[in-house]
Amino acid sequence: MRAAAVDIAAFYAARTPDPAASTTLLVLSVDGKGIVMRPGHLREATRKAAERATRTFRTRLSAGEKTCRKRMATLAVVHDADPAVRRPHDIIAPPGGRTTHRTPRKGPKARAKWLTASVEHDADQVIAAAFDEAEARDPQHRRCWVVLVDGAEHQLELLHAEAARRGVTIHVVLDIVHVIEKLWAASRCFHTATDPDTETWVGTQAARILAGDASGSVTGIRTQADRLGLSADQRAAADWACRYLENNAAHLHYDQALRAGWPIASGIVEGTARHLVADRLDITGSRWTVPGAEAVLTLRALISNGDFPQYWTFHTRREHERLYPRPDQHNNELPA
Repeated sequence: MRAAAVDIAAFYAARTPDPAASTTLLVLSVDGKGIVMRPGHLREATRKAAERATRTFRTRLSAGEKTCRKRMATLAVVHDADPAVRRPHDIIAPPGGRTTHRTPRKGPKARAKWLTASVEHDADQVIAAAFDEAEARDPQHRRCWVVLVDGAEHQLELLHAEAARRGVTIHVVLDIVHVIEKLWAASRCFHTATDPDTETWVGTQAARILAGDASGSVTGIRTQADRLGLSADQRAAADWACRYLENNAAHLHYDQALRAGWPIASGIVEGTARHLVADRLDITGSRWTVPGAEAVLTLRALISNGDFPQYWTFHTRREHERLYPRPDQHNNELPA
């Protein structure tokens, strides 16, 4: 596997992506996924944390304890998409459910997907590789760049730093699925797990956020918790959701995103994490070295991109040059 993957970086460096119209969206998304490693292949901070860790129980972890056995892999996706204008109720069904009078508009459809992943390199290098691919598709920065995130502060800092370094304007959108999951957690502060009104409450809050009034939703949630006189423990999930919305307020302009036809969900990179990492590297009992995990990740990304046949031709040619070098081949001249 390691020998088969040695030329992947060179292959993509020599490849030119197909051009697209200036009206086509250029969408980037980044995510992280932990891989269980052999002890000698953890990052230094994780290794030290594992050495310092003390166990409450001998046979299992207690609440809040971590095994400190994972090394974070960073994954990135770049794809093209045509804008698809929608409204909030195309995303979230109104209270009482949908009628058959109007079919919900579908979101942008991804095409020309390109995946990359690395457990060896840090997140900034993977993000730089994703920007390299994006710039190869749009070297003049004429297209609209949309970046989907899950709210991780470190990733946001790296994305903004890379965009500033290249002089490109990016439009960052927080994944709406993460927002809705926070709302479902907050709903448990006001409704029981089996209360049918829970769905209506979540849908109302989500529709309000999709309409561009995230601050109003935060105020409403806190007001409801105050009115019910909930204790700090009882309202913890609601306060957590409000803080999440406030911390990411700059990336919650879904009304603008829907009018512009941008994607607002990062399902592609979430699926990439499942396919590239979980389905192969997260099998029961597996423990990986960095070189082995890196080779598997890069080869799986290559195959998912549909580039394996072309890569193998490229790789065998490079392998032939390594095995049978001809230093004088550039000095040969054709006879007259």
